[in-house]
Amino acid sequence: MRIETLAIHAGRRIDPVTGAVSEPIHLATTFERDEDGGFSRGFEYIRDDNPNRNSLEECMAQLEGGYDAVAFPSGMAAIVAAIEALAIEHPGMVLLPDDMYFGIRSLLNETQFGRKLDVASVDMTDLSAVERACKEHMPGIIWAETPSNPLVSIVDLSEISRLAKSVGAALGVDNTWATPLLQRPLDLGADIVIHSLTKYVGGHSDMMGGIAAVREQGQHLDELRAIVKHRGAVMAPFDCWLALRGISTLPARMQVHCENASKIAAYLEAHSAVTRVHFPGLQSHPGHEIANKQMRNFGGMLSFEVDGDRAEAMAVVNALRIFTRATSLGGNHSLIEHRASVEGPSTMAPESLLRASVGLENVEDLLEDLDQALRVISPKP
Repeated sequence: MRIETLAIHAGRRIDPVTGAVSEPIHLATTFERDEDGGFSRGFEYIRDDNPNRNSLEECMAQLEGGYDAVAFPSGMAAIVAAIEALAIEHPGMVLLPDDMYFGIRSLLNETQFGRKLDVASVDMTDLSAVERACKEHMPGIIWAETPSNPLVSIVDLSEISRLAKSVGAALGVDNTWATPLLQRPLDLGADIVIHSLTKYVGGHSDMMGGIAAVREQGQHLDELRAIVKHRGAVMAPFDCWLALRGISTLPARMQVHCENASKIAAYLEAHSAVTRVHFPGLQSHPGHEIANKQMRNFGGMLSFEVDGDRAEAMAVVNALRIFTRATSLGGNHSLIEHRASVEGPSTMAPESLLRASVGLENVEDLLEDLDQALRVISPKP
């Protein structure tokens, strides 16, 4: 089945009791034993297994083209578990991108787990720099994020995979911004792919979850399962159900997200009040050719820099009427925020930069909203 069909059918079955087409929500935390003490129906306790979680994991594994997938209660929980699982078989330094989700920086700086990691960062868009870093540090794990947050940089996953293999490192990839509808890192050599299901997969800003998909059976998968069971890092059944429901419409939603973002990026690039647009669908973007090679489309995320500094960026944000000032991304609403003020001193974001998650509204309404807001700092279109 093609990926759009998998999004609707993978992991789902007609309910054998009622014939329900939509899978029931199984909120039970414990399940009846057989008379001999066994569990012939496959379920014992919620930390071990749950029907809704099984369906979600099976679906995401198929979408990513992986052997299996393991669900977690948040995207950050999936990231921590993935790094731990990779480190068991590939100990050593973790090589990170210099532009990445700031939650990972917070993890490194504010938790004992993070502070114990030996880490280095590099501009992963510069393959020669990555090669030098690999030779210098001999990392056990390389962690990539493409498109990146918040500068929307593009990393050549096939080449990063080649470099990882050259030093015996494992490759983990955060695929949240692309989703498996646009990009499949396991096909390009990654060992583990994670998603914050809270974003595009859920799609409605009303649930939280994360997932790690693995390319093959083995120790990585075993460790991920053990983390869920023994640490209780369990995604709630209702959130699993909501995520699976979101996947059903993901292909259609991503098409609109991508179309809207492409039109908005072109508009912003031509605007006199905008000095730079970060969107891989633009031919001016330095990662455009790579994105065109490894992605099916260019996504719904973009960032842009206004002519000015923090004051001008904030003025634009506060003048918007349809875009909502809010963190997160991938929902049906268009969201925007000033990333430097969110991320703090360690941010890679310039003070003039605004990050936008382009939603599913009529694109003409979004363009008109941006037009009137940008007039606050420039009367010229």
